Amino acid sequence: MRRQLALLERLDFGVPVTHWLSCKTQPLPALLEWWHRQNRPAEVVSELEYRTAWAAGFRDILVNGPAKQRWLPEVAVPGQRVHFDSLTELRALLPQAKRQQWRVGLRLCTSQEFDPGDPTLPTQFGFDPGEVPLAVKLLRKVGLEPQQVHFHLRTNVAEAGIYAAAAAEALSICAAARWFPTILDCGGGLPPSHTRSLDGSAYGASMNLESYAQGLRRVIREAGHIRELWLENGRFVLADSGLLAIRVLDIKERRGVRQILCDGGRTMNALISTWENHALEQLVPRRGVSLDSLVYGPTCMAFDRLARTTLPQSLKPGDVLLWMDAGAYHLPWETRFSHFLAEIWWERDSGTLACVRDAEHYAASRRVK
Repeated sequence: MRRQLALLERLDFGVPVTHWLSCKTQPLPALLEWWHRQNRPAEVVSELEYRTAWAAGFRDILVNGPAKQRWLPEVAVPGQRVHFDSLTELRALLPQAKRQQWRVGLRLCTSQEFDPGDPTLPTQFGFDPGEVPLAVKLLRKVGLEPQQVHFHLRTNVAEAGIYAAAAAEALSICAAARWFPTILDCGGGLPPSHTRSLDGSAYGASMNLESYAQGLRRVIREAGHIRELWLENGRFVLADSGLLAIRVLDIKERRGVRQILCDGGRTMNALISTWENHALEQLVPRRGVSLDSLVYGPTCMAFDRLARTTLPQSLKPGDVLLWMDAGAYHLPWETRFSHFLAEIWWERDSGTLACVRDAEHYAASRRVK
């Protein structure tokens, strides 16, 4: 995490930059506490994340995400940082925002933002450009001047120029509404260095960080009213920081392929393997001839295939495999599909390891009336 942050902090955007921890990427209390000790702020999109961040010591919390009117009134504090996502949400929260003098902004849905599963469709997040003038008017009517404009494209954005195009479009939308925010929040989406698609191509092959900074610096300079840049690069910072350790339980050979069944897999621990190809390594390497192998989790779902790779013929039940780059979106999509939650280990600054969550067992999961 330090290494990835250093890559971002050496970039010149022309204005001061704040790096927010995207809590949804890996909402692990030990991680949040570490980030808080670095005097860095946190960004959340749910009540669970908000309460977890608050318990970790954060008081500078940026609230993003849709439909916040369902939970935010219960936890918001005076001066709360909030990015509104829709007119419905804005109208519902406006009285409290005025009463508590929230520091507010708007999330916009630019034309650069689309559903990765169907690029012909926009995502469901943020204000349509035509709604922005009314949103600004409603805020100003109660004495709240929105200071932040926010957009978030998607994960694994392929090219640097996409950010500059989205930023220029967002600021153009603001200008059309006679709104000139002082803070530009470009969200996250930078691809991690080692993550590959299922066809083996690197998501970050065409992403140049210097070009990324140069493009945003140009847009900020031309706008003339942006005084600060906010970034929320969760995957870029966190992906390399974790790994999933799984133990081989059984090995089968059929139809010319070897199937390796393990105690962790896609269905329980690594949903992201449905569209990403992560390296799979042996904890203790075995030698000899390697065979084409399919690695599965323990659930009764054919969907539960973690990887297709080559592994030594000498691999045996009891061996441990390491699914790499599991530091992003591992915990948020973790399930109890037919099994219990795994233990989690955290490496402290001192280099020592600590178990920060014990493995879940049947007795502990029973509900006692």
